[in-house]
Amino acid sequence: MQNKIAELISKELNIGLNSVSNTVKLLDDGATIPFISRYRKEATGNLDDESVQSVEARLRYYRELEKRKGTILKTIESQGKLSEELTAKILACWDSTELEDMYLPYKPKRKTRAEAARQLGLEPLAKIIMSQRSDNIVERAEQWVNGESVPDAESAIAGAQDIIAEWISENNAVRNSVRRMFRHEAVISSHYVKGKEIEGRNYENYYEFSRPLRHIQSHQLLAIRRGEKEGFLKVSIDIDNERALDNIGRIVVKGRGEASQLVEEAAQDSYKRLLKPQIESEFAASSKERADEEAINTFASNVRQLLFAAPLGQKRVLAIDPGQRTGCKVVCLDEHGDLLCNDVIYPTAPHYDTDGARSKLLYLTEAYKIQAIALGNGTASRETERFLKKIRFRTAIDVYVVSENGASVYSASKIAREEFPDKDVTVRGAVSIGRRLIDPLAELVKIDPKSIGVGQYQHDVDQTRLREALEFTVESCVNSVGVNVNTASKELLTYVSGLGPVLAQNIVNYRGENGAFKSRSELMKVPKMGAKTFTMSAGFLRVPGAENPLDNSAVHPERYALVERMARDCGCSVKELISDASARERVELKRYVSADVGMPTLTDIMAEMEKPGRDPRNTVEVLEFDDNIRDIKDLREGMELNGIVTNVAQFGAFVDIGLHENGLVHISQLSKERVRNAGKVVKIGQHVRVRVIGVDLERKRISLSMRL
Repeated sequence: MQNKIAELISKELNIGLNSVSNTVKLLDDGATIPFISRYRKEATGNLDDESVQSVEARLRYYRELEKRKGTILKTIESQGKLSEELTAKILACWDSTELEDMYLPYKPKRKTRAEAARQLGLEPLAKIIMSQRSDNIVERAEQWVNGESVPDAESAIAGAQDIIAEWISENNAVRNSVRRMFRHEAVISSHYVKGKEIEGRNYENYYEFSRPLRHIQSHQLLAIRRGEKEGFLKVSIDIDNERALDNIGRIVVKGRGEASQLVEEAAQDSYKRLLKPQIESEFAASSKERADEEAINTFASNVRQLLFAAPLGQKRVLAIDPGQRTGCKVVCLDEHGDLLCNDVIYPTAPHYDTDGARSKLLYLTEAYKIQAIALGNGTASRETERFLKKIRFRTAIDVYVVSENGASVYSASKIAREEFPDKDVTVRGAVSIGRRLIDPLAELVKIDPKSIGVGQYQHDVDQTRLREALEFTVESCVNSVGVNVNTASKELLTYVSGLGPVLAQNIVNYRGENGAFKSRSELMKVPKMGAKTFTMSAGFLRVPGAENPLDNSAVHPERYALVERMARDCGCSVKELISDASARERVELKRYVSADVGMPTLTDIMAEMEKPGRDPRNTVEVLEFDDNIRDIKDLREGMELNGIVTNVAQFGAFVDIGLHENGLVHISQLSKERVRNAGKVVKIGQHVRVRVIGVDLERKRISLSMRL
């Protein structure tokens, strides 16, 4: 069975059978996805983490299907209806829909009309009618008349037709015929609920909407379903009912006699009452599932881009959470993001204490040796930015506008309360803004990914699948970058391969009691850190300043001996091998290929020694907004402006042009070439040049184009 599952996954994902089999074995042995993709490339055939995750997801699906088969077989066996032929068919089935169709005739049913008719003993009459070989059905039905529950022949025939309707609804050929029509021809329509036209204006694009189901875009379907859930829209999925009934008739109606007429009537009832609602629900669910998958993939991609945003690095930062009525919250952070001081300034309306604000900022930037300013992009951000640009600091200090999305979620969280028990939410929010500039990844892992403002319809999709996708994305990003074990927070360490929250806390506790880790091997002294967990996590943990320079690299400890051998063969130390490019050039990789180590691992080792502990992220850049644009009313069609991409959806990208309202670049305006996937053209955080092509002042909507 294991081999069969591997074959199915291999075919489905177009991955070599050997790669799939080895990946499955590694997963079953408890290896994590980051570890497998980074340190077991020879076994997997160089699969990346997304491919390994796909194998893991399909493995889970097929194993759940195996469990379902076991449940079905036991249920049918308990009914005394399990034959060798049926057993073989069930065991050979690897499609969940097909499996459930097989099970349908044996599935324990609630009190249906057909079941009620069976209890009246009408199944034999149903078989007579279904055979369509007898006439005088009314006469034959008389024998089932009992005066009370079946008062006459018509009642007996009606009950028999209920049984026939259920048989037809459970007929595989019939179900597949209807499914084929839904698959190729179904049209989804939405209409407004009368009396709610004004209240539901957000959905007015879908008040009279109709589209082939297979062509509807995921954001459209999710919007329709949300409108339906909120009571503003009525939604239906339809096919040509007459043609569907004709197809069913060709399958179940045999002849033109009295019995055939009764079967045809039962087929019409079956389609209207049972089949169509069932298949419609099935396609509503499957279309929603596909829409969820697309939305989740887009959201996960956006989260990945945000987590991979360029860090400023270890520099002293003054962070400002701008505000008007309560002023701007100011904090000073050291190179590691630790809070040095906090204050409040009032550089904007209604207070306008610009002199006091200027003096305070000049003092703070000098006293705490500030190297950069992080400014939140919320209320009064532009006004505060203009004020900052007028200040002549004693040293050059760049001002970076930072997204505030999720900062309020963090500031009110348990994590923030533990970090700053004596500070209020406004100070915590400003700290989060500053830390996002220093290292976006390290700070954003503390916030529920759903709250960081880069999704569409994230509350409408399957929440379990969303959580799994986002957790995988965060874990993938954390392990791609690597983590400084001596400065990382518990939250960041939690996402390191193999660790989890308990070990992450133990590492922080050990660090607090014993001081900084001096080597990777010291991690083995952390409570509950076993050999297997160490193997899974060590390569992703960095120890800057360790005696062994490999401890601050992505080279796994299991390959230290191999690197030492390379150094000896070159007549130098490991440190010299890392620092001396000419020494590395003397390494002949083919000499070190073995049964366990192939060229992919050796190539990774050499790349890592060239730039030990390298950060795959770009460097942060300052973006200058047009200072003449201060309000949406200042915009004119044709204006060209600088902007930064803040969110990517399937229908386009949202761009911050320095106003409270973001503009939308529709997918048709992203490029002069046809674009099918917005994420292939733009990324979150990307600096872009856009042209204003439309302004809706009433709805505060800005239409932009990148087709300059």
